[in-house]
Amino acid sequence: MTDLEPVEGELVPAAPARAVHSPRDLELSDDTRQAIEDSIPKNTKRAYGRQWETFEKWCAEQDRTPLPATAQTLAQYVRHLTVTPSKRTGRTPAPSSIEQAIAVIRVAHRAVGHRDQPETVAALRVLKGYKKTRSESGTRKRKAPAINLDKLRLLIGDCDTATLAGLRDRTILILGFTMMARRSELADLHIEDVNEDDEGDLTILIRSSKTDQEGDGAEVIVPRGVHNETDPVRVVRAYKEALAERGVTKGRLLRAINQWDQITYDTMSGDAINEMVQRRAARVLPDDNLVYTAHGFRAGGAGEAYKNKAPLSAIRNQGRWAEGSPQVLEYIRVVDARKENPMRGIGL
Repeated sequence: MTDLEPVEGELVPAAPARAVHSPRDLELSDDTRQAIEDSIPKNTKRAYGRQWETFEKWCAEQDRTPLPATAQTLAQYVRHLTVTPSKRTGRTPAPSSIEQAIAVIRVAHRAVGHRDQPETVAALRVLKGYKKTRSESGTRKRKAPAINLDKLRLLIGDCDTATLAGLRDRTILILGFTMMARRSELADLHIEDVNEDDEGDLTILIRSSKTDQEGDGAEVIVPRGVHNETDPVRVVRAYKEALAERGVTKGRLLRAINQWDQITYDTMSGDAINEMVQRRAARVLPDDNLVYTAHGFRAGGAGEAYKNKAPLSAIRNQGRWAEGSPQVLEYIRVVDARKENPMRGIGL
């Protein structure tokens, strides 16, 4: 012990032999409960809510108890998921979706005092077998097709810039690609978050994102372009001017717009952004036979930047991938697989 360390009984009170909590120690005020609830991202709450509702419904149909659930119930539920195709896709869920379902069930139990329940050993064995079966059948992890620069131009060409909706959609496409943005990040942008800086580029504030759950915020620079129809600065400026003409100068950047080109809601959801991308891609990229989504911006933006010799650290920062995340490597590995292929140029 050094002279600087406090001695028990002087600066640090001696710990009681056994802590005894009063009922007051276990209370939470309504505003504290709300603060805890508000700390959970909306997208996470929606996804977890759907997972729990699905589990509760299955338990009711099977005459099983969802809370507290037994290890056998959890294992049986996982088996059910592995053999039941989705009504929306016609496919059984990806292993990652089942892993999320298990996590949601455990979180729900922990929230009401059933820590470490239900036991997961049997359920995880069922999931392990499912993964092996999928691998042996040739089923691989589904990846969002990349929206590269050529495809981006085709999508932008589908936007009627004589309309507010066309200006908005062009803005979504450009910012999604140049920011390598998640659709939730785009949906959360405010008009005052996107500004032209002293260098003539765009400086964009992302208030929070998947890898910034604490809401520290991140600043992204999007440089000027060389073509009018794809220059981010011109594209955003034209859309913001059109909003201002309608008296909209603050609040959410992306607004819901109806078929008569009228703003109907003060925000556009991430799902609506995704649907717009899918709808336009189906029109201009039908021969690809692929389902493009807003996630393709991240893959395409990262791939194009890497082909242009941008360093990996810069790509990671622009797309706000967490340090050590392997996802960005998957996007640029596709580029290397072609460009640096060891069989290329050997004289075959």
